[in-house]
Amino acid sequence: MVREVSESCVDSLLTEMVSCYCNRFYVNKPELAARRIEAIGYQVGHQLSERYTMERPRFTDHLEAIKFICKDFWSELFKKQIDNLKTNHRGTFVLQDNKFRWLARMSVDPSTDKVSSVEDNTSPTAENKAAQSMSMHLYFPCGIIRGALSNLGIPCAVSADISNLPACSFVVRIKAG
Repeated sequence: MVREVSESCVDSLLTEMVSCYCNRFYVNKPELAARRIEAIGYQVGHQLSERYTMERPRFTDHLEAIKFICKDFWSELFKKQIDNLKTNHRGTFVLQDNKFRWLARMSVDPSTDKVSSVEDNTSPTAENKAAQSMSMHLYFPCGIIRGALSNLGIPCAVSADISNLPACSFVVRIKAG
């Protein structure tokens, strides 16, 4: 029996989690809110990766594991594969989702010049609260990807960029080890 969760429930849960951590628990410390949201995503990704690879042989290299994330793992989460995968063949991978489901219904104030990347949304000069909130929503999927790859034995850092909504790019940098 396949167990699924309603997409609207996941959307609501993510929205409420970001709201609670940003507006209630860590109001004046967005970097702590971001770390906590990412940590929750990490735990989820780690557990989902365990479930989805239970009956598979271990991956032999990083590229094989990244392809698993792009195809099978992403399909389980979002009912579609990653749209594009790029690599520099030196440990950096860019996973492009042209219509990232968790951002598809969000919008940004068009008066802002640019939408920030996850890496710089905690700076005191963040464009506006809406753009910062949208960026905060990306820490969870970044954590999911990092947790899944960690479970596969690949330590990495994951960041996201939303410069062209609803497209989203996840940049995976594998740590030398």
